[in-house]
Order: sequence, then structure tokens, then C-alpha cells
Amino acid sequence: MPDSDKKNLAAEVREFLSTRRARITPEQAGLPVHGGSNRRVAGLRREEVALLAGMSVDYYIRLERGNLSGASDSVLESLAHALRLDEAERTHLYDLARAATPSGRRSAVTASRVRPTILRLLDSMTDVPAYVRNARFDLLAANALGRALYAPVFDSPLFAQRGPVNSARFMFLDPASRDFWADWDKGADDSVAFLRTETGRAPHDKALTDLIGELTTRSDDFARRWARHDVKFHRSGVKNLHHPLVGDLALPYEAMDLPSDPGLRLNFYTPEPDSREREALALLASWASTGTAAVSGDH
Repeated sequence: MPDSDKKNLAAEVREFLSTRRARITPEQAGLPVHGGSNRRVAGLRREEVALLAGMSVDYYIRLERGNLSGASDSVLESLAHALRLDEAERTHLYDLARAATPSGRRSAVTASRVRPTILRLLDSMTDVPAYVRNARFDLLAANALGRALYAPVFDSPLFAQRGPVNSARFMFLDPASRDFWADWDKGADDSVAFLRTETGRAPHDKALTDLIGELTTRSDDFARRWARHDVKFHRSGVKNLHHPLVGDLALPYEAMDLPSDPGLRLNFYTPEPDSREREALALLASWASTGTAAVSGDH
């Protein structure tokens, strides 16, 4: 691993562990509080994490300084338990440890094209909005209803001269995103957390690194969130959108990995039957019926 990559990875480990440590108080961890008002940290001290994890203080300090190379699964599990990591955070810790281990596996190369069979699947999904994206939030393909739903993103001036369409760039670099995402702050928090998760899975993805560098430089909102080192899985939930034609929508969504296409994910929205959202999507479907069903996001 090049020295620059080692330094970046060490910094990532250091900031991730220190920010997780800072959010847990001794009271929450069931520890006696020593120092009273003289405590210099709001969260746990390094020696307190070491105690909770059942390891020496020197060894924990080594880990927090960014040296996860060779850390065993039992060590990582103890650390995850001590820091009360959730599933996404625990997975991120393991990803960082794999990246730090010279013999660790490198992540699979992310697919860059949507196969014809997936395009035909999108084409057949006529009554739900659906699209395929990669882990960098490039929207690689969408069915007609997905294109209609995400029209503010696809039609953003950001992508008039440059592709592919990217919902993270739209989120942080196009002011219109604050109208489209009804709960912009939550959407922004989630997007950054998803990207942070991906940096652990694919630390050598130059396109991902370039995207993060661009957004950190050009958006204070992104940079502030990036500094939190939050991670999150993107699997299901409800997305609140404000569409310029049909108004406010609360749309349940599912995100499914495509096993034959590493890094690609199928996203689709499934509103309740007889709901206002279902009626709104029917109206959008009627409007989009004159377009092409499966639309590539490339320009």
C-alpha cells in the first residue's frame, strides 16, 4: 500500500474510533466518574475504552492511532462492544481492519454498466419508480417512472455538460435539492453516512475519493457532516420528496444489491394501495408514458 494510502487509512481509523469514543459517557458505560468537573473529555477516555474492551491501554492507543493491522476478530468484537457500535459501524470497523492488513482482500471493482437483463427488468416495472445506482450515487439507469419522479435531479444544470447524473452532487451542489428533498437535512446526513460506509468497503476507489474531495471542497454542509464519521446502511425506509408536478410524497423504498454486478443497487418505491402517493405516481406514469421506459443516466 502506498504511504499516502497508509496515512489516509490511519487518519480514517483514528477519527472513527475517537468520534465513537467521544459520544459515550462513563455513566452510559456503567463506569465510575473520576475527575469530576476536571475531566477534559465529554466521552470516554482511552483507558476507559481499554478497560471495557478487556485490553491494555497501550494496545488500545495503538489501535486508535490508526494501526488496525493484524487485529483479530475477537479484538474487533471487543472493541465494537465497548464502543456500542451498531451493525453499520461494526461492519465499517471490520472493513477498515481488512484494508489495514497487507494480506487482506481488496474490494471488488464496482460495475460501471447496467446489463441488458437489468434494463429489461426496469422496463417491466411500469407502476413503480425504479433506478439503478452505484455506491457513489451515480444514477446509471432508471425506468420511465423513476426518471419522472427524479426529474429535478436528471434535469439539473449540473449535468448538462458532465455526466453521469449523481444524486449526491445534486444534493450538495444544486440549491434546487432543498425543494426536492422535503427533509433535506436527513437526506444529507444519510447520503454522507452512506458514502463514508463505502470508503471502508472500497478504500481504493479513486472515483469515490475524487467525489468526496470535490464535495468537501465545494460544500460546507458536506464537509461538516463528513467530519462526523457517521456510517449507515441503505436498505429500506421512507423518502419524503416534493415533486414540482404532484407535490409532497412520502414513499416507502427498498434498496437491493445486485449480486452479479458488484457495487450496483436497485432502488424502487412502493406506495400503499389507494394512497395519495399511489394516485400521484399514476399521474406521473401517465405523463411519462410518452418517454423511453428505461433511461440511461449517462450523457
